[in-house]
Formats: sequence, structure tokens, C-alpha cells
Amino acid sequence: MKQVLEPIETARGLPNACYTEPASIEAEQRRLFGEGWVCAGFVTDVPSIGDLFPFEFSGLPLFMVRGVDSVIRVFHNVCSHRGRILVEEPKTVKKSVVCPYHSWSYGLEGELISSPHIGGPGKHSCPYLDKHSVALSKVRSAEWFNLVFIDLSGLAPEFSDYISPVVQRWKEFEGIPLVHTGVDSTVTLEIDCNWKLAIENYCEAYHLPWVHPNLNSYSPLESHYSIVAENFSGQGSDSYSPSFSHEVKEFPTAPGLPSFWETRAEYIALYPNVLLGIHRDHFYAVLITPEGSRRTHERLKIFYYDEAVRKSSFDAARKANR
Repeated sequence: MKQVLEPIETARGLPNACYTEPASIEAEQRRLFGEGWVCAGFVTDVPSIGDLFPFEFSGLPLFMVRGVDSVIRVFHNVCSHRGRILVEEPKTVKKSVVCPYHSWSYGLEGELISSPHIGGPGKHSCPYLDKHSVALSKVRSAEWFNLVFIDLSGLAPEFSDYISPVVQRWKEFEGIPLVHTGVDSTVTLEIDCNWKLAIENYCEAYHLPWVHPNLNSYSPLESHYSIVAENFSGQGSDSYSPSFSHEVKEFPTAPGLPSFWETRAEYIALYPNVLLGIHRDHFYAVLITPEGSRRTHERLKIFYYDEAVRKSSFDAARKANR
């Protein structure tokens, strides 16, 4: 680590073992993913009241739910009774989450509603059962820009402190509604690489002329600049000039932006595990999830700033933008 932290002229990268050895990913799961804010999903995973979305993070089964108050909450996806997985696939429920083992049911805020026959056949209550102590185990969570973040430890600083540097950098976009058009604005990938390589590749533009010659033709290497902050880094470009299809060259621009955003685009990794790209006409996020030391799962969702993008006239442009 000493070499990694030296000045850039003499610094070296992490040892190879950090990208290949299981012990490294185990340490990262504890320290990077288990002790601070991490991105865990998208608001669009649970768009309606009663929607449930199960996922695994850092080896733990979890699920998201949108409550009757429209608030998104995250819980450990295990019944408090015998540890049975509660939600096995995305679905919508009316008022409760029911365990398929003994039919214990929980409200959308995690409270225990019923425990059939807990006091014996036909007796659905028990004086020794404290319902508050067997509510679902809640995970601290927060939302920003249609992303859902979690703090598995429950001990991280306030989310506002964590996200504030990005909010300040992109303050012109704050409060603008984001529009997601569904499967044509969603990409899922399984990549045979360590998760850190995926992030490192995203943060540099050096490879553009050879790997992305088309992108380099309208966003050339020489127009890129580096972005370095306490909890994010990446690159920006001052030559953003989209041309998505013959019919539609660009999407509706976010309202009220300063003129410099006409040609600016920025791409950052918000540590530890989400890649963000912001432009005057769309925003995207890539959720990075390690699957062992040599495999990475990526979920990308693209968002726009105007409902008009749902029109069929934008179909080809949306497809080209994936």
C-alpha cells in the first residue's frame, strides 16, 4: 500500500494478488462493502407500492420493498422464526410478506403481523412472543438519483455527508425528475474480471483511441480531463456532441442548465461500487457487484429528463444509446 500512495510519478498499482486471490475479496467484503455506504439497487426495482425485489449483497440475502407510504426500505431476506428465505423472486404483494415455511407474515415496514398456531393448534398468539423482537431485521438505506444505497454496519456517517461532494459537483441536476423507459434502457453483464479492474477501466480515457474509436471521434482523448475527489474519481469531456440516430440526434435537455453543460459530460466512480455518467440529455448508473475475485456482475440503467423519450420516435435513439 505504501507504493500505491506515493506521488504519481513513482506510485505502483496494487499487487496482482489483490485482483486474483479469494482472501482479497473476503477482506474487501468486510472493509469496503460492510462498513460504509454502498450502492445496492435502483429505485425502479420497486416502482409501485407493495413491490418486492430480492438481491444478494456481500454474501447476505436482502430485499427491497416499497411501503404503503411509498418509502423504500431494505430488510434481511430471512424469516425471524427459522431463517427461511422470504422473497425468492421480484413480485408485488398487497399488504404483507409471508414466509412459505410456517406462514409468518410481516407488514411492509417489517413488523410481525401474524404467526399462525404459535401457541398451539388454533392459537395464533403466545404470551411469551414479543412481536417487536422478531420483526424483520432492517438495513439502513437511502436514495439519491434513483439509486438505493445501504449501510450494512449501521455505523457509517450520515448519507448526506457521503453523497454531498457529488451533489455539489452536479448541483445543476439536483431535483430534476429522471425517466427510465424499461428494458430498452437496461443492460446486465457478467464479466470475467475482478471488480476493481472494471472500475479502473471506467476511470481512464487512455484506451479510447484503440478500444472505442467511434467514441473517440466525437469525444477525443485530448478533450478529457481528470476528476479526483475524496470518495469519487473519474474523467470528464468538454466535447460532448451526441448523434444517436438519423431521426434523433439527441434527447431532450435537462431544464435550466448553465451553458457549459452544452458540451460537457462527466463519468465518475462513486466508491466503492457504482459508476455514474451525466450529460445534458441523459444520466446512467452502473451497479458493480463482485462475484468472487475474478467475476463481476454489472447492472446498467439509463435515465432521461423528459417523458417525451417514451415516444416511438425515440425508439432507435434509445436503442443506440444502450
